[in-house]
Amino acid sequence: MIPAEPAAPSRLARWYRTSLVGHPAGRDFRQLWIGDTISQVGTQIGTIALPLLAVSVLGADEFEMGLLATFQHLAFLVVGLPAGAWVDRMRKRNVLIAGDLVRGVALLSLPLAWLAGVLTFPLVLAVATVIGVATVFFDVAYQSYLPSLVPSSRISEGNAKLQVSHSVAQVAGPGLGGVLVRALGAPLVILVDAVSFLASAVFVLRIRHRDERAPGNDRRALHVEIGEGLGFVFRQPLLRRIVATTGASNLFGGISNALLVLYAIRDLGVGEAGLGLALSVGAIGGLAGALLAGPLIRLVGEGRTIALALLPGLPALALVPLAAGHSRPVAIAMLAASTAVVGVGIVVYNVAQVSFRQRLCPRRLLGRMNASVRFVVWGTMPVGAFLGGIIGSEYGVLTAFWVGVAGQALGALPVLLSPLVRMRDLPRHLDEHADTEPAPQS
Repeated sequence: MIPAEPAAPSRLARWYRTSLVGHPAGRDFRQLWIGDTISQVGTQIGTIALPLLAVSVLGADEFEMGLLATFQHLAFLVVGLPAGAWVDRMRKRNVLIAGDLVRGVALLSLPLAWLAGVLTFPLVLAVATVIGVATVFFDVAYQSYLPSLVPSSRISEGNAKLQVSHSVAQVAGPGLGGVLVRALGAPLVILVDAVSFLASAVFVLRIRHRDERAPGNDRRALHVEIGEGLGFVFRQPLLRRIVATTGASNLFGGISNALLVLYAIRDLGVGEAGLGLALSVGAIGGLAGALLAGPLIRLVGEGRTIALALLPGLPALALVPLAAGHSRPVAIAMLAASTAVVGVGIVVYNVAQVSFRQRLCPRRLLGRMNASVRFVVWGTMPVGAFLGGIIGSEYGVLTAFWVGVAGQALGALPVLLSPLVRMRDLPRHLDEHADTEPAPQS
């Protein structure tokens, strides 16, 4: 009797074996990915719930909404630089766990205060500040930890998968958040975000890889170590241009983002569920960008992808202020279209530029490099948010949006007028361990 031939492996099985999640060294990455996915869904629900809490429960105006967005991102400007040096001295896994726990507990205080009848706008600002500080440390450690969990040749794949989670959360989170806010109220919905951070901490705890703390005898004065991170970023001509574009985009984007919820609810009249629907439908663009990033980078080249990815989204930014005066369905559609088109470009751009700088930087400087980049590109966001509150209260919300549109268009020039447009492959750091794969975890 002739033995039957084994069935050919399914397409899903072949994908699993060849992808990062099925790689022998991929177990720890899976824990990071699952934890991040849970956290991202909760965060996207909280992203719409926190400003809705300020608008619908506390009656915040233009200036207060600008102030809330300022406090949400102020930590990147205040502690962004020393955070990189501190993270390089710590075990990054521990930083991730602490960041999740702090954010979860801080968010829990808001629904508890609401139930006790003591919820105030200053408390919301305080919680936003604490979450911002914890996020600074978490994000720096997160981007610096990934290269130690995956092979160097698969960093782009790892970043793309993490970006898929972020994009899926952007699709599901705001719509779900808008419906939940309408049904339960913003304070109770924030509880969902708090629980997601605690769940994320559980999965990070399951990571077996233990990164080593930097030897104490190698440490120098904090300002010297900070200077090394800044020096690396600003000595790299291509990285300088990427940082300039991202920083300008976040500065002027911060003007618009600070006022979006107030504009949508008060001026456009789309309602909580309508705003959530617009953001969820629009976030499909981000999901598409995450799925397309890898193939596009391989087809077009990393340099050209960074230079050109933002172009399609620039005219789409104008759809937000142009939505004024239209009916509710049309306004929702215009908000969704703008978010979708802009999202494709931003996600592709981020996957390409983050992977480039992770490969370019020596491992010992990753924390300080990431913190230096975040200090510049995220540090502009509280400035933009504060300006948005002032412009909105003095000259109107629409004026603030048009300033944001014009500024983001000009901000793309540093990469558009750079050698990146002509480059397919980008330089990388020739670390002696850069191409070695982490040992499989038993």
